[in-house]
Amino acid sequence: MNKSDWKLFQTLLPQWQEAYTARLCDEYASILTGPYRGSDAFWEVKRLIRKDKKRLNAMAEVEKEEMPLIIAELLREQAITEEDLSQFSDRLRKRVKGICTIEERKDSPF
Repeated sequence: MNKSDWKLFQTLLPQWQEAYTARLCDEYASILTGPYRGSDAFWEVKRLIRKDKKRLNAMAEVEKEEMPLIIAELLREQAITEEDLSQFSDRLRKRVKGICTIEERKDSPF
């Protein structure tokens, strides 16, 4: 990875995390005000929070060597989109795409 990709990643990761967390909060709020009633809404939100806090995008510190893997996982979790990567080098985008392709194959039943 080149230095500019790493600096850009360090700048964007907190923004991506914040945006993703805000999206999750909106989802929780819609459950609490939606078709679930009473304790059902509470337990559903609690279940989702437990699941979501284990996700990779909540990581606070990342090593430079992990950057392509972290980006691929953020894409998989839909915390970011491919458009979010437009500022990164072609080399990094290709590496992330390769990781995503490998992950897709692992998820395939064939």
